Amino acid sequence: MTHSDTPLIVHVIHRLGTGGLENGLINLINNIPEDRYRHAIVCLQGYTDFSKRIRRNDVALYDIAQRDGHDFGAYWRLFRLFRKLRPAIVHTRNLSALESQVVAALAGVRARVHGEHGRDSYDLYGQNWKYKLLRKLIRPFVSHYIAVSRDLQHWLIETIGVAPERVSHICNGVDNVRFHPSDKHMSGPAGFFQPDSIVIGSVGRMAAVKDYPTLTRAFLRLLELAPELRDKLRLLIVGDGESRTACLELLKQHGANQLCWLPGERTDIPELMSAMDIFVLPSLGEGISNTLLEAMATALPVIATNVGGNPELVQAGVTGLLVPPADVEAMAHALLNYVQNTALRQQHGLAARASTDRQYSLDAMMRGYLSVYDIVLKG
Repeated sequence: MTHSDTPLIVHVIHRLGTGGLENGLINLINNIPEDRYRHAIVCLQGYTDFSKRIRRNDVALYDIAQRDGHDFGAYWRLFRLFRKLRPAIVHTRNLSALESQVVAALAGVRARVHGEHGRDSYDLYGQNWKYKLLRKLIRPFVSHYIAVSRDLQHWLIETIGVAPERVSHICNGVDNVRFHPSDKHMSGPAGFFQPDSIVIGSVGRMAAVKDYPTLTRAFLRLLELAPELRDKLRLLIVGDGESRTACLELLKQHGANQLCWLPGERTDIPELMSAMDIFVLPSLGEGISNTLLEAMATALPVIATNVGGNPELVQAGVTGLLVPPADVEAMAHALLNYVQNTALRQQHGLAARASTDRQYSLDAMMRGYLSVYDIVLKG
């Protein structure tokens, strides 16, 4: 089979920028053997330099330049692109790209896959009647669904009415080579890290659904609960978004900004994770978090909210701790539990790494997707 004969998968996403869904897509493309499938990425609203993480040089990027609201011209541009590329498979992800399934069907694409990777703050539990109706109307156009968590799999079956045999649960994989236990990496603002610092960290889009203000308030509450540790405690939140300004203002109001570093988006995530002692995921909703897996692979004990796919990843009391969403007091006491117990941090961190080695490899994720692609292609 020549390269041009290799089946083409067109992946349709809202935007290719920093994020867990996007990270998972690039990991998948980088790991699928080149002789099995070719790839193109269609972005409804553009892409960023994050695309440079794609290691293959044969992956084309397209921008539909969809305007907010009802942009019917975008459907026409997408239709023409599908007709030009003639993909064997179109793979859409999340609600923002779901309508592309209909366009793909009209363009004659026979094999169509849709992935659910998590919900946003405007519909945390997938119960909005308009979105449910849209999903049910488009359901006949989808050949097969992929859910990254059991929670999303059950919701597709029970709420959207997808036949169980048309849904596969494929968990995200983590790059256990890029993310691994290592000596603490202490680069940062002058004087921020000290040899005896206890660094509480998180990485992610600072969007409303990620709820970083709760983590910030929990850190401030921790300073009240353990004033004797104030000189050692540090907060590191890596990422950018609408909540960053609010978190910075909170820290300033409480005179704690010198204990915290919110550097915005960064490309040196493995190094920054190696500086952390505890990882926190404060989300209000979650599919399967790539950054949570990356923290576990770095051998960090994790505190995560008990939502979405988080309980699938975090074995409470073994690899980390689970707390209710938006509960400052519970999160602060979970942090206190870890900052006062170095041995527990180390024990849970090593168990977290062992869990990613055993259950969440990139190879297992890649084999799961290949199985679905092969099935829908045979039709």
